[in-house]
Amino acid sequence: MSLALSSAPLREKRAGRWPVAVLAAGATVVAIVAMAAIAPLVAPYDPLDQDLLALNQAPDAAHWLGTDHIGRDVLSRLLVGTRTTLTIGFGGAAVALAIGGGLGLVALALGRLTETLLFGAVDLIRAIPPILLALLLVVALGAGAGPVAIALGLSYAPFFAYVARAAWHREMAQDYVTAARTFGGGPLHVLRLHVLPNLAGALITQAAIVLPRCIVTESVLSFLGLGSSPDAPTWGRMVADASRTIEIAPHAIVAPVIAIVVLTTSLSVIGDDLRRRFDPLRHARATPPEVEP
Repeated sequence: MSLALSSAPLREKRAGRWPVAVLAAGATVVAIVAMAAIAPLVAPYDPLDQDLLALNQAPDAAHWLGTDHIGRDVLSRLLVGTRTTLTIGFGGAAVALAIGGGLGLVALALGRLTETLLFGAVDLIRAIPPILLALLLVVALGAGAGPVAIALGLSYAPFFAYVARAAWHREMAQDYVTAARTFGGGPLHVLRLHVLPNLAGALITQAAIVLPRCIVTESVLSFLGLGSSPDAPTWGRMVADASRTIEIAPHAIVAPVIAIVVLTTSLSVIGDDLRRRFDPLRHARATPPEVEP
């Protein structure tokens, strides 16, 4: 008994700390977001300007990361493309959260029949891989940052719906919800005042997990020529353009690939830590059995 009691405060203290990897990942994401905010001010060239006398030029004093196959400055496109990539990624995650989480919770609050109908449709959508579904939606909606963000949101919305469903049934089994319903609280009243505040952590965690997937999917769509418009550079489009001349100008593909890997890895580390912190079953799994005296 004493062993379990003495180890509990230590576990709680460790759980409250932020691991070094998470702090480093957070600092990296903040730096990338800040870079996106000031990109137009610090970019040495217009990302669309072409220098036909400097095609596939290697990095030098004039072009720190070199130029691409039509003479555009790679560093300028990387900086400006950060804003577009983040806008589409965050936009897709926000749309997925609003549609999947919002509609899922409303359907659950309206009763068993609505839940059955909605999640029957969600099961059909989830059977399609998100990348394939996003590709089909972009073909239907058209190119551009807005349509791509909507396509990503619709593709990943089922993930939020299932998180909302699991969290909803878990919360509805709690004593405080049972008491609220006993005293006349309707489904929407219980949802707004009692359930939603406790679901926020799970939905935010899911958003942090889906965000890097949205960025990778956008990069794949841009690589296939189905992403944002050509006048809005993204990291995925940079990879697609550089792949055409990778044998003679490999420098053009290095920077956007590294940027995608660093950002998605950092976001994944943050998402995993948030899931660990907000997982309601974590403490139950982490608590060892009491030692009998």
